[in-house]
Amino acid sequence: MHLGRSIALLIGASLLVSACSTTSASPSKDTSSAPARAETTSALPAESSPGVRAKLSAADLQGRWWTWAASSVNDSNPVSDQDGRLCAQGQTAGIWFLAGTFGETVTRSCTVPTAVPVAFPLVNQIGETGDCTAFMATARGSANLDGRSLKPERYEATAVHISAVDGNPITQNGGRFRTRACGLWVQLEPLAPGSHTLSIRGSSGSFAVSVDYKLQVSAG
Repeated sequence: MHLGRSIALLIGASLLVSACSTTSASPSKDTSSAPARAETTSALPAESSPGVRAKLSAADLQGRWWTWAASSVNDSNPVSDQDGRLCAQGQTAGIWFLAGTFGETVTRSCTVPTAVPVAFPLVNQIGETGDCTAFMATARGSANLDGRSLKPERYEATAVHISAVDGNPITQNGGRFRTRACGLWVQLEPLAPGSHTLSIRGSSGSFAVSVDYKLQVSAG
Protein backbone atom coordinates (compact mmCIF):
# COMPACT_ATOMS: atom_id res chain seq x y z
CA MET A 1 0.00 0.00 0.00
CA HIS A 2 1.09 3.58 -0.61
CA LEU A 3 -0.16 6.97 0.53
CA GLY A 4 -0.64 9.89 -1.82
CA ARG A 5 1.62 12.85 -1.12
CA SER A 6 -1.38 15.11 -0.50
CA ILE A 7 -3.45 12.79 1.67
CA ALA A 8 -3.14 15.06 4.72
CA LEU A 9 -4.49 18.02 2.76
CA LEU A 10 -7.32 15.96 1.32
CA ILE A 11 -8.34 14.66 4.72
CA GLY A 12 -8.28 18.17 6.15
CA ALA A 13 -10.48 19.44 3.33
CA SER A 14 -12.88 16.55 3.79
CA LEU A 15 -13.23 17.32 7.47
CA LEU A 16 -14.02 20.95 6.68
CA VAL A 17 -16.66 19.98 4.13
CA SER A 18 -18.19 17.46 6.50
CA ALA A 19 -18.30 19.92 9.37
CA CYS A 20 -20.02 22.51 7.22
CA SER A 21 -22.55 20.21 5.59
CA THR A 22 -23.77 18.00 8.41
CA THR A 23 -26.20 18.73 11.20
CA SER A 24 -24.72 15.99 13.36
CA ALA A 25 -22.93 17.02 16.54
CA SER A 26 -19.84 15.00 15.57
CA PRO A 27 -18.18 15.77 12.20
CA SER A 28 -17.90 13.04 9.59
CA LYS A 29 -14.43 11.69 8.86
CA ASP A 30 -12.92 8.50 7.39
CA THR A 31 -10.15 5.94 6.76
CA SER A 32 -10.17 2.46 8.28
CA SER A 33 -11.40 0.68 11.38
CA ALA A 34 -15.08 -0.08 11.42
CA PRO A 35 -16.59 -1.15 8.12
CA ALA A 36 -16.82 2.00 6.01
CA ARG A 37 -20.14 3.47 4.95
CA ALA A 38 -18.55 4.25 1.61
CA GLU A 39 -20.25 5.63 -1.46
CA THR A 40 -20.93 2.14 -2.68
CA THR A 41 -22.77 0.42 -5.42
CA SER A 42 -24.31 -2.99 -4.89
CA ALA A 43 -22.16 -6.08 -5.17
CA LEU A 44 -21.67 -7.00 -8.79
CA PRO A 45 -24.47 -9.38 -9.79
CA ALA A 46 -22.87 -10.16 -13.14
CA GLU A 47 -20.08 -11.95 -11.30
CA SER A 48 -22.44 -14.23 -9.41
CA SER A 49 -23.83 -17.66 -10.26
CA PRO A 50 -25.21 -20.52 -8.16
CA GLY A 51 -22.61 -21.41 -5.51
CA VAL A 52 -20.47 -18.33 -6.26
CA ARG A 53 -20.56 -15.24 -4.05
CA ALA A 54 -20.94 -11.81 -5.64
CA LYS A 55 -17.87 -9.62 -5.35
CA LEU A 56 -17.80 -6.37 -3.41
CA SER A 57 -17.89 -3.17 -5.44
CA ALA A 58 -14.68 -1.17 -5.86
CA ALA A 59 -15.88 1.45 -3.36
CA ASP A 60 -17.06 -1.04 -0.73
CA LEU A 61 -13.98 -3.24 -0.97
CA GLN A 62 -11.47 -0.41 -0.80
CA GLY A 63 -13.34 1.55 1.86
CA ARG A 64 -13.54 -1.50 4.08
CA TRP A 65 -9.92 -2.54 3.50
CA TRP A 66 -8.51 0.92 4.28
CA THR A 67 -10.76 1.08 7.34
CA TRP A 68 -9.31 -2.25 8.45
CA ALA A 69 -5.74 -1.08 7.74
CA ALA A 70 -6.23 2.08 9.81
CA SER A 71 -7.98 0.35 12.70
CA SER A 72 -4.76 -0.43 14.61
CA VAL A 73 -1.75 1.54 15.82
CA ASN A 74 1.63 0.80 14.27
CA ASP A 75 2.83 -1.88 16.71
CA SER A 76 -0.30 -3.97 16.16
CA ASN A 77 -1.03 -3.02 12.54
CA PRO A 78 -1.39 -5.87 10.01
CA VAL A 79 0.36 -3.83 7.28
CA SER A 80 3.42 -3.56 9.55
CA ASP A 81 3.26 -7.28 10.38
CA GLN A 82 6.56 -9.06 9.80
CA ASP A 83 5.54 -12.71 10.28
CA GLY A 84 1.74 -13.06 10.29
CA ARG A 85 1.05 -12.89 14.02
CA LEU A 86 -1.19 -9.85 13.39
CA CYS A 87 -3.16 -11.45 10.55
CA ALA A 88 -6.41 -11.58 12.56
CA GLN A 89 -6.07 -8.04 13.94
CA GLY A 90 -9.22 -5.99 13.31
CA GLN A 91 -10.91 -8.50 11.01
CA THR A 92 -14.69 -8.20 10.71
CA ALA A 93 -17.36 -10.67 9.68
CA GLY A 94 -18.06 -11.47 6.06
CA ILE A 95 -14.62 -11.08 4.48
CA TRP A 96 -11.00 -11.80 5.41
CA PHE A 97 -8.44 -9.17 4.40
CA LEU A 98 -4.76 -9.73 3.72
CA ALA A 99 -2.24 -6.90 3.77
CA GLY A 100 0.64 -5.77 1.65
CA THR A 101 3.49 -3.85 3.25
CA PHE A 102 4.84 -0.32 3.49
CA GLY A 103 7.51 -1.34 0.98
CA GLU A 104 9.18 -4.23 2.79
CA THR A 105 9.62 -7.87 1.73
CA VAL A 106 8.05 -10.25 4.27
CA THR A 107 6.85 -13.83 4.76
CA ARG A 108 3.75 -14.37 6.87
CA SER A 109 1.99 -17.43 8.29
CA CYS A 110 -1.72 -16.88 8.75
CA THR A 111 -4.75 -18.93 9.84
CA VAL A 112 -7.84 -18.09 7.78
CA PRO A 113 -11.38 -19.09 8.79
CA THR A 114 -13.34 -21.46 6.59
CA ALA A 115 -16.22 -20.32 4.35
CA VAL A 116 -15.08 -16.67 4.28
CA PRO A 117 -14.06 -14.83 1.08
CA VAL A 118 -10.50 -13.47 0.99
CA ALA A 119 -9.44 -10.14 -0.53
CA PHE A 120 -6.18 -8.22 -0.85
CA PRO A 121 -4.40 -5.54 -2.91
CA LEU A 122 -1.26 -6.13 -4.96
CA VAL A 123 -0.49 -2.44 -4.65
CA ASN A 124 -2.82 0.39 -3.63
CA GLN A 125 -3.06 4.02 -2.59
CA ILE A 126 -5.31 6.70 -1.14
CA GLY A 127 -5.04 10.38 -2.01
CA GLU A 128 -6.43 12.89 -4.45
CA THR A 129 -7.62 11.93 -7.93
CA GLY A 130 -4.34 13.18 -9.43
CA ASP A 131 -2.34 11.02 -7.02
CA CYS A 132 -4.28 7.95 -8.12
CA THR A 133 -3.90 8.80 -11.80
CA ALA A 134 -0.11 9.05 -11.45
CA PHE A 135 0.05 5.96 -9.24
CA MET A 136 -2.00 3.75 -11.55
CA ALA A 137 -0.03 4.82 -14.63
CA THR A 138 2.86 2.61 -13.48
CA ALA A 139 0.98 0.16 -11.23
CA ARG A 140 1.95 -3.45 -11.92
CA GLY A 141 1.50 -6.65 -9.98
CA SER A 142 0.96 -10.38 -9.83
CA ALA A 143 -0.48 -12.91 -7.42
CA ASN A 144 -0.18 -16.68 -7.33
CA LEU A 145 -2.24 -19.07 -5.23
CA ASP A 146 -0.85 -22.60 -4.92
CA GLY A 147 1.10 -22.01 -8.13
CA ARG A 148 -1.92 -20.69 -10.04
CA SER A 149 -1.83 -17.17 -11.41
CA LEU A 150 -4.66 -14.89 -10.25
CA LYS A 151 -5.99 -12.08 -12.41
CA PRO A 152 -6.21 -8.78 -10.52
CA GLU A 153 -8.91 -6.16 -11.02
CA ARG A 154 -7.81 -2.62 -11.73
CA TYR A 155 -9.59 0.13 -9.78
CA GLU A 156 -8.96 3.73 -10.76
CA ALA A 157 -9.67 6.64 -8.38
CA THR A 158 -12.80 5.70 -6.42
CA ALA A 159 -14.58 7.82 -3.82
CA VAL A 160 -14.51 6.08 -0.43
CA HIS A 161 -15.15 6.84 3.22
CA ILE A 162 -12.83 5.28 5.78
CA SER A 163 -12.63 5.28 9.58
CA ALA A 164 -9.42 5.39 11.60
CA VAL A 165 -8.10 5.23 15.15
CA ASP A 166 -5.60 7.69 16.60
CA GLY A 167 -1.99 6.64 16.10
CA ASN A 168 -2.58 4.42 13.08
CA PRO A 169 0.22 4.44 10.45
CA ILE A 170 -2.14 5.33 7.58
CA THR A 171 -3.67 8.69 8.56
CA GLN A 172 -2.03 9.16 12.00
CA ASN A 173 -5.16 10.90 13.30
CA GLY A 174 -8.39 9.12 14.12
CA GLY A 175 -11.82 9.90 12.76
CA ARG A 176 -13.81 9.43 9.61
CA PHE A 177 -12.52 10.75 6.28
CA ARG A 178 -13.50 11.03 2.65
CA THR A 179 -10.80 10.36 0.05
CA ARG A 180 -10.03 8.51 -3.19
CA ALA A 181 -8.68 4.98 -3.41
CA CYS A 182 -7.12 3.04 -6.27
CA GLY A 183 -5.07 -0.08 -6.89
CA LEU A 184 -4.82 -3.62 -8.20
CA TRP A 185 -7.06 -6.01 -6.28
CA VAL A 186 -7.94 -9.69 -5.96
CA GLN A 187 -11.14 -11.10 -4.46
CA LEU A 188 -11.26 -14.86 -3.84
CA GLU A 189 -13.99 -17.29 -3.03
CA PRO A 190 -13.52 -19.02 0.38
CA LEU A 191 -10.43 -21.22 0.30
CA ALA A 192 -10.70 -24.98 0.77
CA PRO A 193 -9.67 -26.26 4.22
CA GLY A 194 -5.98 -27.09 4.43
CA SER A 195 -2.66 -25.41 3.57
CA HIS A 196 -2.17 -22.87 0.79
CA THR A 197 0.65 -20.67 -0.45
CA LEU A 198 0.04 -17.17 -1.77
CA SER A 199 2.58 -14.80 -3.28
CA ILE A 200 1.78 -11.11 -3.77
CA ARG A 201 3.95 -8.77 -5.83
CA GLY A 202 3.13 -5.18 -6.68
CA SER A 203 4.83 -1.97 -7.68
CA SER A 204 4.28 1.58 -8.81
CA GLY A 205 7.24 3.76 -9.66
CA SER A 206 9.95 3.12 -7.07
CA PHE A 207 7.49 1.67 -4.54
CA ALA A 208 7.30 -2.14 -4.36
CA VAL A 209 5.52 -4.77 -2.28
CA SER A 210 6.56 -8.41 -1.86
CA VAL A 211 4.67 -10.74 0.47
CA ASP A 212 4.64 -14.53 0.68
CA TYR A 213 1.78 -16.01 2.71
CA LYS A 214 1.54 -19.49 4.18
CA LEU A 215 -2.18 -19.82 4.75
CA GLN A 216 -3.86 -22.45 6.90
CA VAL A 217 -7.60 -22.63 6.46
CA SER A 218 -9.39 -24.03 9.49
CA ALA A 219 -11.82 -26.89 8.95
CA GLY A 220 -14.66 -25.24 10.82
